[in-house]
Amino acid sequence: MVAVARPDAEIRVMRREDLPAVSAMERASYDFPWSQGIFADCLKAGHPCWVMRVEGELAGYGVLSVGAGEAHVLNLCVGSDWRGRGLGRYLLRRLLDIARWNGAERIFLEVRPSNPVAQALYESVGFAQVGRRPRYYPAKDGREDAIVMGLDLLPRAS
Repeated sequence: MVAVARPDAEIRVMRREDLPAVSAMERASYDFPWSQGIFADCLKAGHPCWVMRVEGELAGYGVLSVGAGEAHVLNLCVGSDWRGRGLGRYLLRRLLDIARWNGAERIFLEVRPSNPVAQALYESVGFAQVGRRPRYYPAKDGREDAIVMGLDLLPRAS
C-alpha cells in the first residue's frame, strides 16, 4: 500500500520490525499498555495497522478493525515528543480514510473519561458520544468506564 505523507510526516503499513519501537512507545504512553504480542496478533489477524514517522523516527501508530460495514479504532497513539503538533489529528484522519477504503460506513472507539485531550481530538473530527461501557478499562484504583464514540463515515470530499 502507498504511504500517505504530509511534508513532515509519513504514514505507512506497520511491519513486524516496527513492533519493538511501537511497543516501547505504548509502554511509555499508557499505564496499562498493550503488549508487543497484542500488536503482533493484530498484524497476524490482518487488522489495518499503521505507523507514522516524522524525521525518520516513529511518531505514532494506529490500529483498526474493519468488518460488516463498520470500523473500530482499537489503538491510536502519538509519542510524547511529538504531541501538540497536529499529528494525532492527521493520523486519525488517515485512519478514517483507511476505514472508508475498507468499506466501513461507521466507525467507533472507546476513550477514557480521564483523557480529555483524546476526547477533544475525536470530537474535533466529528465523533460524538453514543454510549458508555461501565468498568471497561483497568485503572490504578480498580476500573474506569469507557466513553463510546461513533462517527458516520461519509465519502471524503477531495
